[in-house]
Formats: sequence, C-alpha cells, structure tokens
Amino acid sequence: MNQLFTYEIDEKFSTPVAYFSMEFAIDQALKTYSGGLGFLAGSHMRSANDRRQKTVGIGILWSYGYYDQSRHEDQTLKIDFRRKFYYFIKETGIKVEVMINGKPVWVKAYLLPADTFESAPVILLTTDIPENDYLSRTITHKLYDPNEETRIAQEIVLGVGGIRVLDALGEKIDIYHMNEGHALPMVFELMERYPELDDLKEHVVFTTHTPEMAGNEEHNVHLLAQMGFFDGLSLDEVQKKLDYYDENFSLTVGALKTAKRANAVSKIHKKVANDMWKDVPGKCEIISITNAQNMRYWADKQLLSWMQEHEDYQMVGRKKHLKHKLFEEVADQTGKLFDPNVLTLVWARRFAEYKRPNLLIRDMERFRALVSNTKYPIQIIWAGKPFPLDYRAVQMFNDLVVMSREFANVAVLTGYELRLSKLLKQGSDVWLNTPRWGREASGTSGMSAGANASIHFSIADGWHAEFQKDGINSFTIEHADPSLPIEERDDFAYKSMMDKLEKTILPLYYNDEKRWLQIAKNGMNDILAYFNSSRMVVEYYEKLYNYHPYEAKRATDHLLRSVNTPLP
Repeated sequence: MNQLFTYEIDEKFSTPVAYFSMEFAIDQALKTYSGGLGFLAGSHMRSANDRRQKTVGIGILWSYGYYDQSRHEDQTLKIDFRRKFYYFIKETGIKVEVMINGKPVWVKAYLLPADTFESAPVILLTTDIPENDYLSRTITHKLYDPNEETRIAQEIVLGVGGIRVLDALGEKIDIYHMNEGHALPMVFELMERYPELDDLKEHVVFTTHTPEMAGNEEHNVHLLAQMGFFDGLSLDEVQKKLDYYDENFSLTVGALKTAKRANAVSKIHKKVANDMWKDVPGKCEIISITNAQNMRYWADKQLLSWMQEHEDYQMVGRKKHLKHKLFEEVADQTGKLFDPNVLTLVWARRFAEYKRPNLLIRDMERFRALVSNTKYPIQIIWAGKPFPLDYRAVQMFNDLVVMSREFANVAVLTGYELRLSKLLKQGSDVWLNTPRWGREASGTSGMSAGANASIHFSIADGWHAEFQKDGINSFTIEHADPSLPIEERDDFAYKSMMDKLEKTILPLYYNDEKRWLQIAKNGMNDILAYFNSSRMVVEYYEKLYNYHPYEAKRATDHLLRSVNTPLP
C-alpha cells in the first residue's frame, strides 16, 4: 500500500486494513457525510494517520452530498441539493465495472491523499461519469437516496466496486472492515478468493452503530438477488452458505454471519446488540469498543493548553472568546445578539424522534419561565439535520424555529456540518443529550464538546454511562424504567432534566465559578484520557483486526484429524 501512504507505517499497525463506510466527515470542504456515522469515520481516519496505521478508507464521492440546509422566507428549514466540486482529490486512473440490475456500470476511483487533511488515505468512488447512462450516474448523486433500488445499487458500488478498485490498484488487504452493513456486497465478491466461510471470516470485521431499524437495513431477498447484491452468486448458494433463508434479508445479520468478530460502540450498546441479535444462528461474537473522537481536530488547542497549565483565568477568557465566535454565527443567522457572560446550552445532533430534540419545550410555561429568569439567565441553541424525508423530524425542527421567534435568547441554526458543529462545541457551556435510554448506541458529540470545557448534561446512555460522575465531571439526567410507556418515560426525563437545570446547573454557574470550572476541567481530562479516537483505533487493531479465532480452530481441527487417522 506504499503508493497510498505519505507517512511511515508503525510496525505495530502494519496489518493492511480497508475500512468501508458510506460516509466520511473529514473536512467541512468535503461533503461526504450526514451525521454521527460520518463524524466517527472521519475521526477514525484522522487517528489512523496519527497512529501511523496501514488503514485505507473506502467511501463514495456523493455528487450532491447529503443535502444543504437553508431557510425559507419564514425561516423554516429548506432542503437544497447542490452539486459539489472538489479540486483537491486526485485522479487514480482506475475504473472498474460492476453489474447492477443485470447491466454493467462503471465505477471511477478518486483518492483523498493522506496529507491533504492529515487522515488515512481515502478512496472515493463515483458512477457519475460520462461512460454511464443517466440512471447509472444517479447512483452516487445523493447519500442515502430514499429510492430502495438506488440504495441497494449504492451498496453494490461501495462493496463490490471498492474491492475491485483495491485489486486494480494492486493493494494487498488483509482485513476488510464494514462500518455498518452498507458494504456487505464486498463479502460476496471476496467469496471467490475465500470460498470456505471460515477462511472468509478470517478477513472480515464489522461495526454495528445503532439499534435503530434505519441503521439495520432489510430488503426483500429476491430484490437483492435481482439487483446483483450477491455479486453473481445464486440466491440458493448464498442461503446455503449463510444458513439464512428469511424473505427479508437483514444487512446486519449478513454481516454478523460473515465477520470473525463484530463490535458495538459502547458497553450498554453491546448488551442491547447482543440481545437484539441473540437468535441469529452462526453469528460472530459482538464485543464493545466504545466510540471516540479525534481531539487533534475537535479540541481548541489554546483552551486545552490553559487547562493543562492550570491557568484558570486564561481559560475563562479563552472560553468567552470561543463563545463570541459562536455568537457571531447566531447573529448572522438569526439577528439575535447573545451575551458571552450568560450560560449557553446547546442541543445539536441528528434530528430523530428518539433523541427527543423537543424535550426542553415539553411544558411551554415552564420553558418560558426558564428563559425569562433574570436571576439565572440562559441562552439556548438548537441545530441538527433531520433526514429530508423524515417529515416528523423536519416538523420538529420547524416547530422549534417558530417557537424561537418569541425569544431573543433562543436560536435555531441551520447548516449543521463540521464547521458549525465545531463552533457549537467550542462555544457552548452545557451540551445537552436527551435520548430515550437504550436507544443511543454511543452519541459521540458530547465527547468533542466536553473536550472544549462544555459540560456534558445527558441521559446515562451510550458513552455517557461509562464517563459520567454526576456533579464531578458532568451532569446526569435520571431515566425512567425503559419498560414504562413512552409518555411516562418522557415525563420522568423532562422533570429530572428541568429540576437539575434549574436547581443545580444554573445556580452553580453563577454562584460558584471555581467549582464550575473544576467540573469542566475534570470532564476535559477524563475525555482526553479515554474518549480520544487515538485509543479507539488501537483497540480496533488489538480486538478486531489481530484477532484470529479461525486459525486456532483450523489448527485444532487438523490436530483432531491427525489423532483420529488410523496408523498404516
């Protein structure tokens, strides 16, 4: 893989790995991501560079990205699709052919060099080239295209196209890592060189990121066969090889049956995932490797420096400067002037119903009292991207926009991509996370906020459950018994959140700056110690890539055969 790498490989991480992901959030200028999965993949690629690992990313060059957030005249969300142009990615000269729905489609490969954004090298695939007809060109137009056949075609391009491009480049890969199940067609391409399932598994690992069905795709197995998802293998061959005969084929189940080991993305998620998939025969072990973020990218270096040098006065001044930078964006978008001396709470992530973006306004009278309190003033910002066809989530976003018109100290921002995300994480005082317990696999946004002295205020789900020391490095919202009806759970979480915000967080911020700062610093130290993706990418090598259960099994089988073979 020397032609791809501009850095010298560390011998400890010399196993060649190809990391397949539908999205990568590596830089604001490269719109190949939608949300948390991409943010995680981007941090993985940056830390693979930091650790000098022999990892190459395989993704798709989305012509229109996910979508662009702008506003209608009434300030509500407007969804735009604008073609992207990139002059910093490199031609590889590689084009490969894949079969989709019975016809050949050309896939062209570009390279994001490792030294462009200090990441692992990333190969980006596109079908949007003159050699293809218009329908084939649209396959790589939009990330997570809502058309089912287009989505399946995207997965074939990523999985089969990715393997063939690596072969055309002459890259010798040992481990193929699926970040979610989207790249599953790659295993069927690999079956030609590894016809025995145990041999194939030795080279495949899998990360499952969510218990939500949207992240665990299912398609009719006959449609998959028709589209070419199984890469020339007959449906009968696939079903027999995987011992999987369901009418609806789950990509997650397929990945669990073809990987040597899989990982969930937090300790709670490991329990949830193992419970979800416990009845899948022949599945691999699911361990936990808790997600993390690349702090070289996310943490403000000056703030970090003042924290490490115990310069509290300088740290407070730097935090106010970062708030000023965020508030320039707030003023530009909304015409509202925020005050850096006022506690600023942010809720910003993908808009999805289970994340409860509107929990703060569950009781509007109590919310009005909160934002009108002159003794303990507060400023609140929402941001995030709903899936464009999730009309319920879009309506939630728009309801917040309409609500925010009433208040000078409440803002809803659009354009939630890497640049705005960094401004919010560095400029907030409190980072709020409100998922229903058990539904948030990891929820990494609070890690990068916490590394910037923004105190994490969250339900004890995902990574927060492993990190939190309530009142010492963070604030924790109590959750109700998950078996209760949703309304009761939401009422309980709302009361717990508001009580802690009104009675603990706000008085502490205004009455005891020294203790507030100590909590923020404790959070920074604990996050930097464990939730930096530098740790995560080492664990991937140690617990997934260099794990060889089938070598031991084959050695045992060989020994048993030799013992049981009669002497001549």
